[in-house]
Amino acid sequence: MAALFRSRLVIAATAACALVLTSPSVAQAGAVGSTPVRTFEYSVGGMTMKVPTGCLFTHIIRGGGKRITYQNAGVDCAFVAALGSGFCNWRIDFTYGNTSNKTYRTSRGRTHPECKIDPMRNNSPRTLPRYGKACAHLYVTGVRRVSQCHHITK
Repeated sequence: MAALFRSRLVIAATAACALVLTSPSVAQAGAVGSTPVRTFEYSVGGMTMKVPTGCLFTHIIRGGGKRITYQNAGVDCAFVAALGSGFCNWRIDFTYGNTSNKTYRTSRGRTHPECKIDPMRNNSPRTLPRYGKACAHLYVTGVRRVSQCHHITK
């Protein structure tokens, strides 16, 4: 599992370098951010599940101006956390808010009943009506557990 985490880290670093080193003809922007997933317990079918420390929720966004060409969010776990059962009944939502932090659009993901150690979701390209922020949120059994946001500015 540690090798899987290292390979994902290398891929993410390579992708970030590629974004920086490429010189597109149109102005492009991108952001990658990770937020630690705090330890929590939840119940599934009468069983108590525990998510230990060691997981990061990562949100990647690419585009230019108000146009988002690529968006992805997911969880990567390492060490003891990578050996657990993961996240059951999970979903990932993407939200978009204005500069006053008022959410004006939500792209709700579907709830996945299976347990997965590395839940992930892509979102379709879109053009936002205004500047503000784009966020990704991980829900487990209907409870928001972690969020990661990027500001969309001129």
